[in-house]
Amino acid sequence: MLKNTFFSAIAAGMMVGIGGAVYMSSDNKYVGAVLFSVALLTICYMGMYLFTGKIGFLAESFSWDTVKHLLVGLLGNFVGATALGYAVRFARPSITEKAVTACSGKLDNSFLAWIALGAMCGILMYVAVKIYREKNSVWGIFFCIPVFILCGFEHSIANMFYFALANMLTVKYIAFILCVVLGNAVGAMILPWLTKLGAVKTEKKA
Repeated sequence: MLKNTFFSAIAAGMMVGIGGAVYMSSDNKYVGAVLFSVALLTICYMGMYLFTGKIGFLAESFSWDTVKHLLVGLLGNFVGATALGYAVRFARPSITEKAVTACSGKLDNSFLAWIALGAMCGILMYVAVKIYREKNSVWGIFFCIPVFILCGFEHSIANMFYFALANMLTVKYIAFILCVVLGNAVGAMILPWLTKLGAVKTEKKA
């Protein structure tokens, strides 16, 4: 049911916000990047609905019903991450300045850069969840999450938290988030698309 997806997505958005909060609270960015993994780890183990963890699998098995759930899930993720951002802003004002600096830097990039950075993050999110699903292993999570953070790739749901924490929900923020969502979606679907194409070519050669 879409209602279940929405509430599960709110929970997932909140967990991403907690991951973002620990990253912003860490003096050592490497430690913070690793600890951010608590978000996807919890989401995977508890079966929460995270847009960036689901969208790549649309390329494996497309259905309009899945698209509806993805859109509702994205909305729920926004509600959860944004609410957590403002809650942390109220409870931990000491880290808001760091968020403002980070978000201002993000907005300095171009539209194409936002999409490209979002796509690279999308690839890693798909890999992390794929490994968890098929290998029942958390290693993909513990490697892919710190990699996308340290590389400066853009995660749409995490940014919903950061910008709420910085209280920077402007028109430019909306454009930024939409570009990153698009990038996350395209990036997450690249590997399954290429895998399908590779499989088709291999079957034809055989």
